[in-house]
Amino acid sequence: MSPQPAVPPEGEIIVTTSKTAEGLTTSQGATTIADTVVAKIAGLATREVTGVHDLGGGAARAFGALRERIPGATVNAAQGISVEVGEKQAAVDVNLVVEYGVAIADLAKAVRRNVVGSLERMTGLEIVEVNIAVDDVHLPSDDADVTDGAEHRESSTRVE
Repeated sequence: MSPQPAVPPEGEIIVTTSKTAEGLTTSQGATTIADTVVAKIAGLATREVTGVHDLGGGAARAFGALRERIPGATVNAAQGISVEVGEKQAAVDVNLVVEYGVAIADLAKAVRRNVVGSLERMTGLEIVEVNIAVDDVHLPSDDADVTDGAEHRESSTRVE
């Protein structure tokens, strides 16, 4: 009689080890992946999830908004992402702003799944954790206030 596989108690998560990182070191040489590469991939994977409004804390978002106003400047794909990359494993921290009305627990699960899937597929690293910090909730009225303020400034500076 074969032994029954152990079933974890409800709520407990079984973590399996991925073998994908083995391809990074071979007899023909080693491949290293920079932290910035991992952070960019994680940032892009996070932005793909519906319900994510923006990444980063308040200061990072303010700096990003200033950068976007500079002609020719690009968006920082790694904004709001910090990573620790080892030889075979990586850990990711994500700071994000969610859209109002989105179930945060479901959003966090979707972000984790997308980040882990993208990173493991593209880098071959084992992603040991994706920590998510929700810094703010974006309200639809926030966009209206910004637009109204810009229109108000334009109309008040006109000389006719």
